[in-house]
Amino acid sequence: MENINIKSMDFEIPSDVLEQIQQNIEDIIRNFDIPDANKTDVIKKINFMYSSTIHMSVTDPLTKLYNRRHFESNFEREYMRAKRYNSPLSLAIVDIDFFKKFNDTNGHSCGDYVLRELAYNMLQNFRQTDMVFRYGGEEFAVILTETPAETAVVPLERLRKLVENYNFKFRGQDLKVTVSIGVSSNTKFETPWEMFDDADKALYESKKNGRNRVSSAG
Repeated sequence: MENINIKSMDFEIPSDVLEQIQQNIEDIIRNFDIPDANKTDVIKKINFMYSSTIHMSVTDPLTKLYNRRHFESNFEREYMRAKRYNSPLSLAIVDIDFFKKFNDTNGHSCGDYVLRELAYNMLQNFRQTDMVFRYGGEEFAVILTETPAETAVVPLERLRKLVENYNFKFRGQDLKVTVSIGVSSNTKFETPWEMFDDADKALYESKKNGRNRVSSAG
């Protein structure tokens, strides 16, 4: 029988289905002809396994940040909430400059190191109310809730400087790492993904104008 590495699986089961499965299993266990203490112990273990599965389904295994799937659902929710209550919202896309050179020069372990260190710095840089995601590859996304454009630039510029001056060192070798950032604070679009494209265009402007900079859309 083929061994299955659960940690590497990309879970596709919706959370509401998992919750229903969990509840059904608990109901079955409660009807077993065993001591109540044993039932409680089994249910606790199932709840732990369920929580672990949910965590894995929304987490990038390398950086431990939220993954793209979790970004998409959270971004849609926050965008609709901002539109409904006419509250400010900013979205930033962060891209590591010339990331391919780290893999090509020092191997993929070096690239993984850079991704993990950047993820750590991003978590330290933003507020607890902001949400940081690994969108894919060397791209990250940040949802800055209740944050207008002029305010969003402050932590993003702080992050840019932090990365530029951070001591990235892989196997004794100093690495020069910078990031380009694009940010959109426009919630007047028809869909959240138009706002995402707006931030992506701002990221392109950062790259076109020399990288290692923050650009705002509009």
